[in-house]
Amino acid sequence: AAFLSQSELGLWGVLTISAGTILVLKQVGISDKYIQQDEENQELAFQKAFTLEVLFTGAFVVIMLIAFPLFALLYGLPELLLPGLVSVLSLPAQALMAPLWVYYRRMQFVRQRTLQAIDPIVTFAVTVGLAAAGLGYWALLIGALCGVWATALASVRYSPFPLRLVFDRVTAREYVKFSWPLLLAAGSGMAVAFGSIVAAEATLGIAAVGAITLASSITQYADRVDQAVTQTMYPAIAAVKERTEVLFESFVKSNRLTLMWGAPFGVGLALFAEPLVEHLLGNEWRSAIGLLQVFGLLAAVNHVGFNWSAFYRARGDTRPALVMSVVTLVVFGTVTLPLLITEGLPGLQAGMAVLVAASLATRMVYVRRLFPQFSVAPYFVRGLAPTVPAAVAVLALDAPFLLELGVFVVLIAAVTYVLERPLLHEAAGYLRARAA
Repeated sequence: AAFLSQSELGLWGVLTISAGTILVLKQVGISDKYIQQDEENQELAFQKAFTLEVLFTGAFVVIMLIAFPLFALLYGLPELLLPGLVSVLSLPAQALMAPLWVYYRRMQFVRQRTLQAIDPIVTFAVTVGLAAAGLGYWALLIGALCGVWATALASVRYSPFPLRLVFDRVTAREYVKFSWPLLLAAGSGMAVAFGSIVAAEATLGIAAVGAITLASSITQYADRVDQAVTQTMYPAIAAVKERTEVLFESFVKSNRLTLMWGAPFGVGLALFAEPLVEHLLGNEWRSAIGLLQVFGLLAAVNHVGFNWSAFYRARGDTRPALVMSVVTLVVFGTVTLPLLITEGLPGLQAGMAVLVAASLATRMVYVRRLFPQFSVAPYFVRGLAPTVPAAVAVLALDAPFLLELGVFVVLIAAVTYVLERPLLHEAAGYLRARAA
């Protein structure tokens, strides 16, 4: 963001949301279903799943080639057309990364993560270099394409099974049964993101879209540990999906672990949003400070029971995800979107708070249905406890930014270790056992 203007990042936000609106529909749970299956011939099972992935990818290439001219007309942004069409080049690469599923299912995480790490490393190097050279939002697009294709080529090179197309009607029906609720849920989620961008661009301008894109992008990092832990656990919980007591232990401990990162990150973003903009991004981004603060706090709260849907998916039940998406879409359409249109960015902040509250309430209904013994209040208090004294200390200090940040980090680490020492030692023991 320091190398781009708000308008340039806003155009990138429009591009990614527009592409994401379509591409999220492509993520219909094929990989999740492949992880869950237990066919005798695993090479054939992979090739059947890979075939479905290729078919979906081909369909979405056509859809995106048709959609981007329409998006350019809808937004009144003809400059969106060319980068949109170029972004379609990422789709074949995403299909070619299917061999990573095999390592994931086998829980060979070192190989899986090593190959996956190619994407962010290449993307970062290319993007920052080109952005510093003045290429604007094209730096983001070219960097993303380089990253995804580098990962795809490495995935094909080290694929455990040959990449063959094997279509089976019975398998296709099983995947469709598993995936259709996820497809609709994904479509609902992207409708929320797409609606926010369209409304913001129409009522507030492309610079406001840039502020929303920045806040959304940064707060996504609050989810990183949760995603890593949940993705790592998914093959294991799929293997023990009938043992509810094991699932409950996994749910509670994994959520306690991820709150150790998610809560401090979200609260820290709210506390340090202003110096972040002042010292790193520049005064042009001051309009994004409020969004960063509110989105940070919402990200921290939204971490409570964050990975609940993975436990339902592991048991083959994807309909709760659909119900959650319907609730989200209804609240967005009746509360968040009207507030954004009438009140601007402050209205979006208030509307997102209502949206997160409704989502959290719905999530807890399903968590209690699967785990009746779960009590959210003690878990919530325990998860946020390390952040409270650190936040109070920062608010009480009147010191330079780096000193306040150092105090925040040290207090978080110290209190977390005191409160969660047994769990941290247990997790470290798992890592040592795995390394041995």
